[in-house]
Amino acid sequence: MLICRTKKEWQNCRDQMEGNGSIALVPTMGALHQGHLQLVKQAKADHDQLVMTIFVNPLQFGEGEDYDHYPRQEEADIEKAKAAGVDVLWLPSVDDIYPRDPAVTVRVGKMSERLCGRHRPGHFDGMATVVMKFLQLIRPDAAYFGKKDGQQLAILTRMCEDFHLDVTVVGGETVREDDGLALSSRNVFLSENERKEAPFLYKSLQEGYERFRQQKESPVKTEREIIAELSERITASIDYVELLTYPSLEPSDENDTDEQLILAAAVRYPQARLIDNVIFERD
Repeated sequence: MLICRTKKEWQNCRDQMEGNGSIALVPTMGALHQGHLQLVKQAKADHDQLVMTIFVNPLQFGEGEDYDHYPRQEEADIEKAKAAGVDVLWLPSVDDIYPRDPAVTVRVGKMSERLCGRHRPGHFDGMATVVMKFLQLIRPDAAYFGKKDGQQLAILTRMCEDFHLDVTVVGGETVREDDGLALSSRNVFLSENERKEAPFLYKSLQEGYERFRQQKESPVKTEREIIAELSERITASIDYVELLTYPSLEPSDENDTDEQLILAAAVRYPQARLIDNVIFERD
């Protein structure tokens, strides 16, 4: 595995990759877990060469969020990436990616006004900006992102379409613990009791999804019932529960054209914010 740290080192690596087959990108913020490694496995099966980036992006953290405390474990991440078969690991510095205050950034419109975007203003602008930079610098054939953040996946897919970028955005299935909790780098911040109750987030979404499908409930009723259940089951504060069309992320009605729906939620513990969703086909 080749390791690049500077932009110059990366550019030399990219020159060597030219003409050696297709390139897949798995962008991460590090603290690698099995969810990231499953994306690596999926990408390696689809493409000839695999690039992983590890970069904690300051632009997607708002005031009072956990940029300084986001878990960083570079040595362990390097070993995991190598064992997973990553061909090139790029660990750029903030100065490499943002050599000066950016005058031009990506601004996400309506798709960022619901779900996490409503509670984290500016987050998706920062996320889309850094992904755009990596897509320009790496020029992959495909980029892989987890479905756990369904809003991020939808926004990036739309961004690449709107900017006519010659890259395929691929979603990887959410990887879970045995009790259903979605893997996340932030799970390490959960207390013992919080960890015990956290699986109820996904369980409540599953149960709400089943009621919506079987009983033909309205989206609003489904959302309210899940909020009530979560309020009884967990001590975290609830940021949102929303059922929207997917991938357009609009309220669902009989006139929309999306073939899928997303039932998504986010809860906030003192040291960790958890998100999860169920994406399913419309009847």
